[in-house]
Formats: sequence, structure tokens, C-alpha cells
Amino acid sequence: MLVACLPAQAQWKWRDGRGQVQYSDLPPPSGTPAKDILQRPLSAAPVVVQPAASAASAPAAAASASDPALEAKRKQAEQEEAAKRRADEARVAQQKAQNCERARTYMRSLDSGQRIARTNAQGEREILDDAARAREVEQTRQAMVTECR
Repeated sequence: MLVACLPAQAQWKWRDGRGQVQYSDLPPPSGTPAKDILQRPLSAAPVVVQPAASAASAPAAAASASDPALEAKRKQAEQEEAAKRRADEARVAQQKAQNCERARTYMRSLDSGQRIARTNAQGEREILDDAARAREVEQTRQAMVTECR
């Protein structure tokens, strides 16, 4: 039970440049005036602004000193996010492939010269004339360009 309470003790609270209060488990950005730091973790000493050269090594030191359980949790979350992204990309790719196949089939119908009928807004069947067929051919070509890559 005590372990669950410890992370709450390691919170920073400061006022940013726009005057909004920020909360984080990481210290505020360098350059934040000491008067704007409203709360420090109990174990934290006052933040000393370091030159830019040593500031680059600070994240590496913080990462190596962090809790292994937190690192494992973060890594698992990243893996889950990557898996979700791959699943979404696969779903989009499958949808594009289906749309491409549909467009190709319709283009074959348009190119075959057979009569094509569609239902209008009143529910009546109407046969495509030459101008409507040309518009459909152009729209289908555009669909094939976007979906059949």
C-alpha cells in the first residue's frame, strides 16, 4: 500500500510562462524561475540550472535511474500502441484493396459497352447516357488512382 502512495509524493507543480499551473513527475523546464515552482518532491533539492551541454546528459541519467517497473510498463504501453497502429494500418490497407477491386470491376463494366442502369432519387431506374457514362469513367479512374496504389 505504501508503494502506491510514493509516486504521488514525487510530483512537481509549477506555473508556466502563460501563468497556468503544470503538474509532472519530471522537473519543470530549465529557465523556470524558482518563484514559479510551487511544489517539489520531498526528496528533491532545489533545481540548479545547468549549461546546455550537461542538460543533454540529464535525460539519460534520469532514464537509467528510473524504476524498472515503470520502464516495463512504459515499454508495454509503447508495444500496445505500435500493435494498435499496425492493426489500423492493416485495416486501412484491406479497405483500400477492396475499394480498388470494386473500382476495377466497375471500370470493366463501363468499358464493356453494356448498358448500365442505376436508381435515381425517386427510386426509378435510369440508363446511363454517353455523357453520364463518361463522368462515371472519369470518377472511377480517379478512384482507381487513389485506391490502387
